Amino acid sequence: MININIKKENNNYQKIIIKGHANYEEKGKDIVCAAVSSSVITTINGLLSIDENSINYKQTEDNINIIVNNNNLIIQKLLDNMINMLKELEKDYPNYINTSEEVD
Repeated sequence: MININIKKENNNYQKIIIKGHANYEEKGKDIVCAAVSSSVITTINGLLSIDENSINYKQTEDNINIIVNNNNLIIQKLLDNMINMLKELEKDYPNYINTSEEVD
């Protein structure tokens, strides 16, 4: 299962952690993993193209950690869009994706 943990403070994203594998299908054919990966990587690339200091991220084989450095409206809207896409995927594939949100 892919677990997505979203940490917010004062309605702003602070940290997003994506861990695990969907195991929907064998590696290379897993449409759930592909959808999550493409949504997240596209958002990361968009954020960095707007402001190279907007986030720090670390990616390993089964984990992506995103730390948000700048909380301006554009950054937050791009992150909102990514989270909405991931939550829609969770609705379609509830046995393969789980999102949780921590608000301070």
